[in-house]
Amino acid sequence: MRRLILLLPLVIFLGVAVFLYRGLFLDPAELPSALIDKPFPAFSLPAVEGDQLITQEDLLGKASLVNVWATWCVACKVEHPVLNKLAAVGVNIHGVNYKDDNAAAQKWLSDFHDPYQLNISDPKGTLGLDLGVYGAPETFFVDAKGIIRHKFVGVIDETIWREKLAPLYQQMVDEAGQ
Repeated sequence: MRRLILLLPLVIFLGVAVFLYRGLFLDPAELPSALIDKPFPAFSLPAVEGDQLITQEDLLGKASLVNVWATWCVACKVEHPVLNKLAAVGVNIHGVNYKDDNAAAQKWLSDFHDPYQLNISDPKGTLGLDLGVYGAPETFFVDAKGIIRHKFVGVIDETIWREKLAPLYQQMVDEAGQ
């Protein structure tokens, strides 16, 4: 019995080692989301620009990307030109300005152009919390019925869009008959 107790630390160590080894092969851009195949969370927040109040109902009708961004986010500045190009070719993109100063967000959009059809101001991060946002940038693929179909964490560059994300978006557009 004493020998079995002496082996217990070794067994625990091996269990932890296997768990950590498995983590080496996970893709950080594929963080799981409990919201996949669920409706976009209910919200009622102001627009970044203007006096409009935006709700989840405003996201219905067209397949879209919902991009979580902020002016304090260095990676968002890298991603922003790609979003502008996607918007220019007809990709429907909505923004969630996450835990940010509204005046700074308005200046950003003025300086770097605005790819967003709707741009939601989320200064307290309540919508981000409901979405399970880890940080910016994160992008949710929302179908025409308001159902979240995919979540991408990190910068969308042209290669990632072309090879991985464009087919997912196109499938949603096709399903909606857009």
